[in-house]
Amino acid sequence: MNRRRAYSNIDDDEGGGDSMYGRRKRRRVSDNQEIEDRLESLILRVSEKSTSSLESNLEGLVSVLEVDLGTYRNKILRMLTDCAINMPEKCTIYTTLVGLLNAKNYNFGGEFVDHMVKTFKDSLKSCKWDAARYLLRFLADLVNCHVISAASLLTLLDNMVDAANEDSVPQVRRDWYVFAVLSTLPWVGRDLYEKKESALENLLIRIEVFLNKRTKKHHNALRVWSVDAPHPQEEYLDCLWAQIRKLRQDNWSEKHIPRPYLAFDSVLCEALQHNLPVIHPPPHHESYQYPMPWVVYRMFDYTDCPDGPILPGAHSIERFLIEEHLHWIIEVHHWERKDAAAHLLDFPYKSKIPLEYCIVEVIFAELFHMPTPRYLEICYGSILIELCKLQPSTMPQVLAQATEILFMRIDSMNTSCFDRFVNWFSYHLSNFQFRWSWDDWDSCLLLEEEHPRPKFIQEVLLKCLRLSYFQRIKEIMPETYAKLLPSEPNPTYKYTSEGAAALPGTTTAHKLVVAIRGRCTPEDMLNELKDLPNPRETSENDMTESAFNPLKIDVFVQTLLNLGSKSFSHTFAAVSKFHYVFKQLAESEEAQICILRNVFELWHNHQQMLVVIVDKLLKIQIVECSAVATWIFSKEMVGEFTKMYLWEILHLTIHKMNKYVTKLSNELTEAKEKLAKATESSSSDSEEETPGNPRRKKHGDGADKPTEEAVERMEEKLEAGYVDQKRLFLIIFQRFIMILSEHLVKCDTDGRDYDTDWYRWTIGRLQQVFLVHHEQVQKYSSTLESLLFTSDLDPHILDVFHQFVALRS
Repeated sequence: MNRRRAYSNIDDDEGGGDSMYGRRKRRRVSDNQEIEDRLESLILRVSEKSTSSLESNLEGLVSVLEVDLGTYRNKILRMLTDCAINMPEKCTIYTTLVGLLNAKNYNFGGEFVDHMVKTFKDSLKSCKWDAARYLLRFLADLVNCHVISAASLLTLLDNMVDAANEDSVPQVRRDWYVFAVLSTLPWVGRDLYEKKESALENLLIRIEVFLNKRTKKHHNALRVWSVDAPHPQEEYLDCLWAQIRKLRQDNWSEKHIPRPYLAFDSVLCEALQHNLPVIHPPPHHESYQYPMPWVVYRMFDYTDCPDGPILPGAHSIERFLIEEHLHWIIEVHHWERKDAAAHLLDFPYKSKIPLEYCIVEVIFAELFHMPTPRYLEICYGSILIELCKLQPSTMPQVLAQATEILFMRIDSMNTSCFDRFVNWFSYHLSNFQFRWSWDDWDSCLLLEEEHPRPKFIQEVLLKCLRLSYFQRIKEIMPETYAKLLPSEPNPTYKYTSEGAAALPGTTTAHKLVVAIRGRCTPEDMLNELKDLPNPRETSENDMTESAFNPLKIDVFVQTLLNLGSKSFSHTFAAVSKFHYVFKQLAESEEAQICILRNVFELWHNHQQMLVVIVDKLLKIQIVECSAVATWIFSKEMVGEFTKMYLWEILHLTIHKMNKYVTKLSNELTEAKEKLAKATESSSSDSEEETPGNPRRKKHGDGADKPTEEAVERMEEKLEAGYVDQKRLFLIIFQRFIMILSEHLVKCDTDGRDYDTDWYRWTIGRLQQVFLVHHEQVQKYSSTLESLLFTSDLDPHILDVFHQFVALRS
């Protein structure tokens, strides 16, 4: 160490050698990095508010970049392309910048176009659909800046429409290509209209023919409301097409997109243009996942907004551009609610539109998006709370108006959206001291209990109970709402209730209480239970293979959970301590269902406790997913069938199964990759090894390599997981078909209308299972079609399945 230090000192003293070179190289690298960082900062901040105008900022930036093009050309190309993808709201600013650079340096303009085309192709191949759409928009706007010729852009758009007319490809692929073309036209439509009017008209005619032919079987599955009054629930391509047609009627002039290149028209029009190369979209591959269709959400029109800026019409292109921009702000800032709220309120064109109404409509559009919202539901609730804090004079009133509209239209609301509305409203109330003008909604008290309006209030109060406590909920509600109040969330322990002495397990239950308080072991617990008689032995079931004792389960489960009823922690501790006893008693699916029945019997007044306990029992593998599904559809749960918590339990059960299968799949993929690498490594090493030059084995070689036998076992385990997953879905859908068919047949026989509140809740829950778990259910769609959803099934039920299949077709 000392020698090395002395050697370095000698070099330093002599003023030459590697040390001086190293310092110079480091300084050069550091200087280069500093310049790159400065360039990046200048490019990213070009449009930020400053004392100078945007035009002078762009001119200054062009001068700086022009000097550095020789040294930092690749860096500048990458940065501008990244800006096109990551900052689409500043598209026209960066296209103007590229246009000015192209006017000064034609070669750079050509290189930039080539780089954009390559990135566009790569985005299509890697299924980065949003990035591809933003790149296409950027390329189109370069036509306005005289960088790209209008004819070559139209050739690209024509090729994309050709992709939409391919045979034997999913409709979602064809839809995306048409959507990408249509969503680009607001930027470049005017220029194409002036330069290539007939070619543009031909393109639009081809798109119209495509739209008239396409099927929309999926439409009803994605609607928030089942009726179109007062606002139509339009399919996204139909809505955008109507907006483009309106734009065409207005001679392709809109009032939303900033166009800074107009200030430089005299410079840009002198520039030489580049022709795009012929770009053919990559062919479809079965591994490609395309964006799913959606329905455009509408809540307000101009009559809902007070005096001030007018809300653009549903078919004006400005409405599309505003909504897309607001959706993009949420996408960028959804991780940080304060930033999201601040950026939404700082919308660039807020003086021209009723901004609060637009924001609220877009946030609810995200929350109610089908089949699932983009982000966690609480994300939207927390952003709305921040908006109310930042804009207390207007936002709470707009939100209250929106809530009133939603409540008035709740009769026709999709079941999944009903759940999300309940979750959001209860969360919002909990952040504002549960204050609400309940008297305005007291007309719902005259309606039947299963009607969506009283049902909504009931479910909201049950959710509020999870976020508060019973007495508080009781105090905030008017006395007239007493029948909708939740029950006090206490356990119902039958072995201390009136008449308990006559029950067969009471004596043993009291002994168990003493034993548990005396810190008995699981073995002691089993000894206490062993003398209980089995009521099944006196019935016809005494010869069955599964001879579980329901009385043992009854006494043990109810006593143990009642003792742990003080809190979730007490319950978890009790279940964990006597896990062995649970496993001994839950020897079959029938026994597991018996455990669930007893949990329900004890805690039927505390929905959250039921959800939490079932989740715990699944997690520690006391009950299986199939047992939970069978229990939910059992006759004992008929009275709970339309309550939200029951479906919360079903969905968490399905999620558990899906998560387990995904975990097994990932582990197998990882093991196969490791095995392949290890095999490849060993074969290359054996080739290098010769008799005179044996390879020395590296330390740790093969330590992580899985054996082929281990991989086979993992494959078998995954196959078993898929079988269990398929069985779970078959149980759920079979039960749905049975109860819905029974209802339809009974109504037909009695001559009654089948379309009752119960029917709408149940068919809605069937649809919800399909949509929430669409990625997993899709794998078994052919099995479901051949076994359950056959052509002889009632059309009302079969239609739900066909709508689901159409989502990915």
